[in-house]
Amino acid sequence: MSKFTKEMVNDYADKLLIGLTEEENQMVLDEFEIIDKNIDLINKIPGIEKVEPMTHCLDDFECELREDIEEESIPVEELLQNCDDRTDREVSVPKVVE
Repeated sequence: MSKFTKEMVNDYADKLLIGLTEEENQMVLDEFEIIDKNIDLINKIPGIEKVEPMTHCLDDFECELREDIEEESIPVEELLQNCDDRTDREVSVPKVVE
């Protein structure tokens, strides 16, 4: 029996604000089934629970943080000189979401 149902996929799609057709719903269920089978294969590897997860793809990775140096900011009016459409300190941008 599958761990994923049509209702679950529709519920997640609704939460993500995407609508799925019946065909798309079935495609997602098929993909979940493939993923689930692959995870089951991985879980059957002897001693897999003793393997630590990778944190980075390079063995010699060393996280280095630079010194936080305070610098003077560019004046807002100077920055806004490049804007075509602005009101005071507010910039108008094109709508990108419908």
